[in-house]
Amino acid sequence: MTAVPVNGSNVGATRASGPGALVRRIGLRVLALGVVAIGLLHAGGRLDGVLPGTPAPDVHPSLAAVAAVMLITFCAQILQVRIRTGRGEVGFAWGEAAVVIALFFLPTGLLPLVVLVGVLTARLAQFAGHKYVPALRTIGTFRVRTTVYQALSNTAALTVAAGVGATVAVSLGLRSHPALTPRVAAVLTVSALLYCCCSLTLVAAQLSARGVQRFRPLIWELAWSKAPIAVGNVVIGVAALAILSVDANWLLALPPVLWLLHLTHSYRLRTDDERRTWQVFAQTTRELNHLDEEQAAAAGLRGAQSLFAAERAEIAIDGLPGGLRTFDIDKDGVVGRNGTVTPARAAAAIRPLLVGGAPVGELRLYEGTQVGERSALMLAAYGDALAAVLHDAATHAELRALSERRTFDAEYDGVTGLANRAALLTRGAAALGGLDAAAPVALLLLDINHFKEVNTTLGHAAGDDVLRAVGERLSAARVQDELIARLGGDEFALLLTGAGATLPAALAHARHLAGQLAQPTAVAGVQLSVEASIGVVAATAGAVDMTELLRRADIAMYQAKRGGSSVDWYDPDRDDASTDRLALLAELREALAGEGQFDLLLQPLVRLKGGRPTGVEAFVRWNHPRRGTLKPVDFVRVVEQSELLGQFTRHTIDRALDVCGQLAAQGTPLAVGVNLSPRSLHDRDLPADIARMLARHGLPAYRLILEITETVVLSEDAVVDDVLRALRDQGIQIAVDDFGTGFSALTFLTRVPVDVLKIDRTFVNRMVDSPEALAIVRTTVELGRELGIQVSAEGVETAEQRRVLEKLSCPAGQGFHFCPPVSTERLLEVVRTTPGEPMRRLRAAE
Repeated sequence: MTAVPVNGSNVGATRASGPGALVRRIGLRVLALGVVAIGLLHAGGRLDGVLPGTPAPDVHPSLAAVAAVMLITFCAQILQVRIRTGRGEVGFAWGEAAVVIALFFLPTGLLPLVVLVGVLTARLAQFAGHKYVPALRTIGTFRVRTTVYQALSNTAALTVAAGVGATVAVSLGLRSHPALTPRVAAVLTVSALLYCCCSLTLVAAQLSARGVQRFRPLIWELAWSKAPIAVGNVVIGVAALAILSVDANWLLALPPVLWLLHLTHSYRLRTDDERRTWQVFAQTTRELNHLDEEQAAAAGLRGAQSLFAAERAEIAIDGLPGGLRTFDIDKDGVVGRNGTVTPARAAAAIRPLLVGGAPVGELRLYEGTQVGERSALMLAAYGDALAAVLHDAATHAELRALSERRTFDAEYDGVTGLANRAALLTRGAAALGGLDAAAPVALLLLDINHFKEVNTTLGHAAGDDVLRAVGERLSAARVQDELIARLGGDEFALLLTGAGATLPAALAHARHLAGQLAQPTAVAGVQLSVEASIGVVAATAGAVDMTELLRRADIAMYQAKRGGSSVDWYDPDRDDASTDRLALLAELREALAGEGQFDLLLQPLVRLKGGRPTGVEAFVRWNHPRRGTLKPVDFVRVVEQSELLGQFTRHTIDRALDVCGQLAAQGTPLAVGVNLSPRSLHDRDLPADIARMLARHGLPAYRLILEITETVVLSEDAVVDDVLRALRDQGIQIAVDDFGTGFSALTFLTRVPVDVLKIDRTFVNRMVDSPEALAIVRTTVELGRELGIQVSAEGVETAEQRRVLEKLSCPAGQGFHFCPPVSTERLLEVVRTTPGEPMRRLRAAE
């Protein structure tokens, strides 16, 4: 048996190109013909005495004997078992047995000629049978297509191998028709095995040169599969000679034995082939795991080429976003992307790529493809895996694009493409932190004059065009190390660092910008001149933060508007609150770092019918060591405009939850309400931090009520909705404070799901004497009842106000009529009443 390349993506069907390949191809065939010629000369006695160790044969065979041995060689080459290797398929024949018989009965010099004729006729029979007799394509060796080129290459390789075997036999002194002695059997065995080794080497070299597989792993794979078969073939050949020497009739028992041995070889090789094939399948499916579509398609094409011996493969994707696109791989394993698809009729196999029944595309295999019944199942499984990977890659690409858009939207203005307020604060803080404390910084705050008239007269689309034009001109006039941002509305900010951040340089740059913006521009078919007021502030990096820079620039900008000039600068003498504000900010930082300066006063929320408390609201008081007791109005605005807001908010909520825990411990589990700044709703970490505080205090989420104002609805930032949604999902209650005083109360209720509406105290105080205020209170109570939202009244001061609220069926209220804000200890006494009894009312003096 010998190794024969019968088919494959590059085996026989594809010829190597180039001068070197041409020389190798012709050289092997010329060498084969030379080996045959030398053998004939030796068989005719022409080399007697010319070459050492080459005695002339003592017996001249008959033509019938030569023909019989050629027939045996033909039959040995026709009967094959095949294995897949790399992108090709290799067949093992009974060549060693034929070599043993030929060396025994014929002069050794005729062996190359016998092998040449026997192999060539067998290969041409395979070629003709597959091409012209369709019925043979499913039988044995005819199942795989061969070519004339492949037949010639294979014949040349085996002829040269036969020459090697014959040379070894001659050198060991073998003559034709010898007696079958142990020495003769040994010589025949060695010659046949060397023929096997030489044929394996030549065939592996051919396959490696054609790109089927690298030579070293290929020769080891072939040798591992071939070794037991070659030994068995030699044993069969020697056994046949032994039987013939004893009694030729016993040869009738040899065909069944040969057939059983052939089945055994076939089963073993098929089992090894199955194992290798599924190993390759597992490896190729593992290599599909890529989140990039092009990488996944390339891995899919290489895997298809390896699994199904496809000379060329193609993936057409038309069921995913992005339109039709194709990837293909050629016979050299080069993957490319093109915009055309080969007609489907040219494909040897097509596998639709589906995910959940939805089409993704098609996998198409072309020349050299082998897809039998078993491979069809493998192709189906491989196609499903490839479809899933391509679908996942497309999904990942969409998620990545969505994430990039969300990141862009979080940091950039959607109209102008400039950085937004959040990005200005973040990048500006990083820029200030990276500078020396004495380094100059400047901020220009620009506000477009009469911008509202543009929106009103020409429409909002024209207003957006104006904003884009302003952004483009600011970008065109950008100086080095300048950060430009649109803060919202018609406000822009420019942060300057470096040499251009001194006050004279910043003022000069601001005046230049004002002049550039005043240049006429066409908007909606109208020539407009954009006028702007620019406030300039200059400071050192260690003296201010971004919030303070914006505050000062805002003051300077309004000074420019009031003064009728286009540019003005910040003057500390015109900002009485500046020094005091900075000092208060530093004192606030110290107070938060220490203990004991912040207290909570708590005011009960009372059910109007029955007088029982239903909750409490927390109010912060700052026991300042120098300024005395400060109410929120004295310091909350400073907190909201600083980076301390997050720390202050968490401190207040934690203290309120501690009070809530004390109330629950004494048997009065009441919810506690805390006012939340609108700016806190831009803090994505707040919901998770509150969840940890609730867990630490062992309280359910519904015991916390976060009170927000209607101004939240004016924010267009998606982060506000995300934070509110995260808080609601935890079970935290959301209350609307001062309801009715905002710009769009009803719109607010449609956007933000809330649990409590707190009627503003201005309506409660006026409802006894004002029909309009009474109507608003009545409408709010009815609205809450219809929407299933709790309603409470703030600022209930008198018994008459309470009676009116009860008549309107308002469920609850809070105010000095029931209890003023008191300390935690006093609150515990107030609500510690006998169940069923109303809460004892307190006066402010108590």
